[in-house]
Amino acid sequence: MSMEESTSAPFYTTSDTSKVVSTFSVVDYVVFGLLLVLSLAIGLYHACRGWGRHTVGELLLADRKMGCLPVALSLLATFQSAVAILGAPAEIYRFGTQYWFLGCSYFLGLLIPAHVFIPVFYRLHLTSAYEYLELRFNKAVRVLGTVTFIFQMVIYMGVALYAPSLALNAVTGFDLWLSVLALGIVCNIYTALGGLKAVIWTDVFQTLVMFLGQLVVIIVGSARVGGLGHVWEVASQHKLISGIELDPDPFVRHTFWTLAFGGVFMMLSLYGVNQAQVQRYLSSRSEKAAVLSCYAVFPCQQVALCMSSLIGLVMFAYYKKYTMSPQQEQAAPDQLVLYFVMDLLKDMPGLPGLFVACLFSGSLSTISSAFNSLATVTMEDLIQPWFPQLTETRAIMLSRSLAFAYGLICLGMAYISSHLGSVLQAALSIFGMVGGPLLGLFCLGMFFPCANPLGAIVGLLTGLTMAFWIGIGSIVNRMSSAVASPPVNGSSSFLPSNLTMATVTTLMPSSTQSKLTGLQRFYSLSYLWYSAHNSTTVIVVGLVVSLLTGGMRGRTLNPGTIYPVLPKLLSLLPSSCQKRLCWRSHSQDAPMVPKPFPEKMRNGVLHDSRDKERMAADGFVHQPCSPTCVVQETSL
Repeated sequence: MSMEESTSAPFYTTSDTSKVVSTFSVVDYVVFGLLLVLSLAIGLYHACRGWGRHTVGELLLADRKMGCLPVALSLLATFQSAVAILGAPAEIYRFGTQYWFLGCSYFLGLLIPAHVFIPVFYRLHLTSAYEYLELRFNKAVRVLGTVTFIFQMVIYMGVALYAPSLALNAVTGFDLWLSVLALGIVCNIYTALGGLKAVIWTDVFQTLVMFLGQLVVIIVGSARVGGLGHVWEVASQHKLISGIELDPDPFVRHTFWTLAFGGVFMMLSLYGVNQAQVQRYLSSRSEKAAVLSCYAVFPCQQVALCMSSLIGLVMFAYYKKYTMSPQQEQAAPDQLVLYFVMDLLKDMPGLPGLFVACLFSGSLSTISSAFNSLATVTMEDLIQPWFPQLTETRAIMLSRSLAFAYGLICLGMAYISSHLGSVLQAALSIFGMVGGPLLGLFCLGMFFPCANPLGAIVGLLTGLTMAFWIGIGSIVNRMSSAVASPPVNGSSSFLPSNLTMATVTTLMPSSTQSKLTGLQRFYSLSYLWYSAHNSTTVIVVGLVVSLLTGGMRGRTLNPGTIYPVLPKLLSLLPSSCQKRLCWRSHSQDAPMVPKPFPEKMRNGVLHDSRDKERMAADGFVHQPCSPTCVVQETSL
């Protein structure tokens, strides 16, 4: 495989209804309609069950009584949306299996949240992840983080809502914006009325539909071309099966390092600090259940990625055996999968409807989670702190009204999403651009006790500035150099000549590398490094500003907001090394917690003896003293 690098490419226009080649049968519409009806029924069931006795805690956190399995499936469904169902197979079809190595990032991307973020968040008994920022820094940092998250999710909602409606429009001619409206209304009703419990259980149902729809395509498609063995043989003959590309260049769009390690930061921004996921962890009946749910996501994510990859390979083998229609050759990348499905299943009434239901399941699960999490952070971080006397009844009504309001905003963002180009990469780029700085902010507070509020604010603003500089710069750079380029990973020989790259970045032959210099090359940074670059910027800038302004000297530091990294690392050493180091840390800049150290704290730092035991296991010991109570790491 030759050495290649990133550059820019033009967008596709994806809403041309004149290219419709297939229509739904009555059975297809019935199958598709059942998805909407059953999703709505689940939401209304949880809304009507106990109507009048609902509490804000039940609406926003399902009373913290959810088991690990439904939470795990909901965690998977939240970002396993139509974006991935449409984008990943098209990525494999056009560029080979290099994208599959993203699965290597899932291990650390889920292990770190399970053992770092979940214990900290759960033991503080939070409702919003951004409550942590006030406990660790101050209210200003909390509000800034909340506003950043709202901006991130509103944009992503538009992509997730637009994608399946685009698919339905492409294959049936069903009005694009009518389907957007129908999807948004159904999701709005069951999310606003049923709360988080309704969202989680509809996610479980929709996850099963997603897996079933993809499995049907794999089974029927592989049978049509001679089996999975033949699919693999055809892909290998045409060099679609990618090896491990060890090029460390971060400007190459997809390499092993980019996918396996750059992807870790993207996963952390999703599964570590994103409110939509944190809210599910906090709804678990116990910390152990929350951790187990995070573990359970790993095999589910691997299965989902493998199924998407197989669909891409089956699609490739299918079109080596059967000729593409003119409409399919001219289709945008995000329409390829739906054209393939309608071509494959056209003689099997009901199955095309099942796959479109699969797409809509992905979208419903994603935007319902977004509505619920946005209503939660707005209520908990922006309204209740200023109106603490708000009654339970009014708080419930306001929470539901906020969910409806965000639904209307989402509809507006869906229109903007139609101009974002490739659905998959647009969504991932948004999370990298905005999710990265938020990840850096939480890491700054959790791993660096010297970081202060001023450092956190300056670091976050700098990270966001850098994120949009790179993101917007790459878009402008792409639009100014609308050069069609051959595909990569050996796939240039089999794609139709009019299928050019339509994502945020693409790969060009290495001979063009010298042409990219200065800012133009800087803008070609792989989208999977966005989160790593931007979160690192927040941490570095935040630390520098904090040290220049005196760190935490003169301020109190809540010990429950700090993860003891050094004691954890030293505990991995042999006992002899631990005794020799005899490491002991004392807080000299600031008292950790003012005296007296209460047994029952409002935010749940130490609730009872079990909390003390958990803190001791993390390397802390409670030592009441005068004039302050210092929580220090124990000697090893």
